[in-house]
Amino acid sequence: MKRVLILSLLAALLLASRAGAQAEPQLTNDTTWEGRPLSAWIEDLKGQAPYTRHRAAYTISSLGPHAKAAVPALIEALKDPVRAVRYAAAYALSEIGPGASDAIPALTETLDDPDDDVAFMAKKAIKKIQSTGTP
Repeated sequence: MKRVLILSLLAALLLASRAGAQAEPQLTNDTTWEGRPLSAWIEDLKGQAPYTRHRAAYTISSLGPHAKAAVPALIEALKDPVRAVRYAAAYALSEIGPGASDAIPALTETLDDPDDDVAFMAKKAIKKIQSTGTP
């Protein structure tokens, strides 16, 4: 029951973050989202509050392949003590797709995460990163 509640909360947060931004991200020298550059969201992945780190990972996921510069920070976030942050980091890497190939070794380690949902998302991320775009 607790897992269902947590997953529901995560899904609601993801939908809320995506609903707030109807347009494609603005692409400049430093991709922006919600008026903040990608570099600021990457810094938030190292924030003190778990909510800040969690929101940063989900926001980065909204940028998809344009967030490739966040891959090293997301790899570090896979080791976060908070399972929701680890899950969001794995999800963000899956949304970046093949551009996150440097994360494959860290995601492979995450397959042994004590939280089954995090391990499952790591598995999905690996598949999505390794996909060639053909069905």
